[in-house]
Amino acid sequence: MKSKLLIPVLALGVFGIITTEMGIIGVLPQISEKFGISTSAAGWLVGVFALVVAVTGPFMTLVASGINRKTVLLVAIAVFAVSNLVYATTSSFEVMFAFRIIPAVAHPVFFAVALASAVRSVPPEKAAAATTKVFAGVTVGFAFGVPLTSYLAENFSVSTAFVFGAGINVLAFVGIMALLPSSPVTQQMSYGAQVGILRRPRVWLTVISVMFVFSAMFSVYGYFAEYLGDVTGMSGSWISAMLLAFGVVMIFGNFVFGAMLGKSVVRTVVAFPVLYVVVYVLIYLVGPHSVPMIVGVLIWGVVHSGGLVVSQSWMGRDAVDAPEFGNSLFISFSNLGITVGTMVGGWFLGHLGTRQLVWAGVLFAVLGLMTITARLALGGVHRESGARVPV
Repeated sequence: MKSKLLIPVLALGVFGIITTEMGIIGVLPQISEKFGISTSAAGWLVGVFALVVAVTGPFMTLVASGINRKTVLLVAIAVFAVSNLVYATTSSFEVMFAFRIIPAVAHPVFFAVALASAVRSVPPEKAAAATTKVFAGVTVGFAFGVPLTSYLAENFSVSTAFVFGAGINVLAFVGIMALLPSSPVTQQMSYGAQVGILRRPRVWLTVISVMFVFSAMFSVYGYFAEYLGDVTGMSGSWISAMLLAFGVVMIFGNFVFGAMLGKSVVRTVVAFPVLYVVVYVLIYLVGPHSVPMIVGVLIWGVVHSGGLVVSQSWMGRDAVDAPEFGNSLFISFSNLGITVGTMVGGWFLGHLGTRQLVWAGVLFAVLGLMTITARLALGGVHRESGARVPV
């Protein structure tokens, strides 16, 4: 019975981490007001988290590769619970900033180990489905964790919102403790063998394309509340409702893109940045109009959900022989993309106006498509045996 609950428990842990990482997006206006700083400055709470993940991800995953996987997951989720409690109680922006850095170190390790554990728990032909189910924790985090954080901050207090985040992480900790079996590493892959995948040019093109895709996603989504408030003129309650709607359709979109990947990874990967360009043009056109913008947000949420599972599946094709390290590269470069996207989006926000944010997203989507095309031009996918298969 416990083995059947493994993937749901891992998804719960992912949900808790995403609620901590991304829940802050919905409360940036309140944080800005609380600490007397600009929204773009508060946006660094998103950016610094992603930057630390990007810098430390592969290294920390290598360090943890010989440690019992259950221990790794428990320590990581506990760090997130404690950090939320600090957010809830501190009166110092500097302290809050520091405690965005600390859990960011644990984030890539949790994701890399959770994804690899899910894949190992099922037959090879069900690996994509297992990955999709774990990523459902991400989409449910966007669907309920992020908007609930925003709602609690708007209607109660920012502290209440972060106590909610701590509670989710504690629940995930208990679930992992009770239901996840001990998983010692019996055959540790050497550091050299894992790092060796970086000698492949196709891997570098893949990780750069992942970075651009996430930059396209978060250059605009990182300022979701600001965009709906300034451009569409929505109130805080309406913004919370839109965050909820965005996340709910992400759950649907996650499985739509999972089905698409099951039919063709390459066609789905190529289509994704094109879809994002279309979405951003739509958001630009309907932004000032409330009812059309509601429809736009729903379409945006469906497409946004695909970036996670599409990028991870794309990365996994070039790192099948070092899955944890490959996952850490995915997590590292996706978070680097979040950092770059948030910074560039902040520049557009400050210098060109909130409505022009969408063009930052279009720019990165085009760069992502160009890099994906360059990767495909190199040909086959590396397999552990050394064989190559058509892409």
